[in-house]
Amino acid sequence: MRETILVIDDDEKITSMLRRSLAFEGYTIVTANNGNEGLKKMLEQEPGLVVLDIMMPVMDGWEVCRRIRESGSLVPILMLTAKDEVTDRVKGLDLGADDYLIKPFALEELLARVRVLLRRRVERAEQPTNRLHYDNVTLDLDTREVFREEQLIELTTKEFDLLHLFMQNPKRVLSRDIIMEKIWGYDYSGESNVLEVYIALLRQKTEEYGHKRIIQTVRGAGYVLRGES
Repeated sequence: MRETILVIDDDEKITSMLRRSLAFEGYTIVTANNGNEGLKKMLEQEPGLVVLDIMMPVMDGWEVCRRIRESGSLVPILMLTAKDEVTDRVKGLDLGADDYLIKPFALEELLARVRVLLRRRVERAEQPTNRLHYDNVTLDLDTREVFREEQLIELTTKEFDLLHLFMQNPKRVLSRDIIMEKIWGYDYSGESNVLEVYIALLRQKTEEYGHKRIIQTVRGAGYVLRGES
């Protein structure tokens, strides 16, 4: 299958050259001449790679890079710039860019970097992962750690197992009976409030620092992992 590369650059000479050269190498090319247009095309269909110029009107490449990463996308980003300042390169990498190429550049070098970034993406996709993600929550099954954004959330064993169950079934309403069976694994008294206690504790810990509620109560049905409506 042909990889799609999105080129975001306001220099028509650069985009024309890259369109011809990358198409000749067998890639499908999509172009945008400013950051806003580039982000819209990202939403329409995520490409396999983004080639991103920094100095553009309306929205520069740094802002585009920041927004792509904030959206949760891991698409490889190769940034282009006429600036040869270390601080500019560091800024781009800190924002989430994967590589950096200074204009004017040799076409052969750009093609080589494109191949490397696409190969890394495939290798990363093939690696098994033991992490679950929902919204800005990450649950690591190997370390049994939970993060909300960059904040570590300290959970007990049962709290972790309960959150794990929800993150395995995002946006699916789980009845009280199903949760009790999966987490506690025994017949329980219908009057027992152990689940309600653990839901309250889990909410308290995941909602610290002003985070929105993600574990919702569905009256008469159970609980569900989803954002507030």
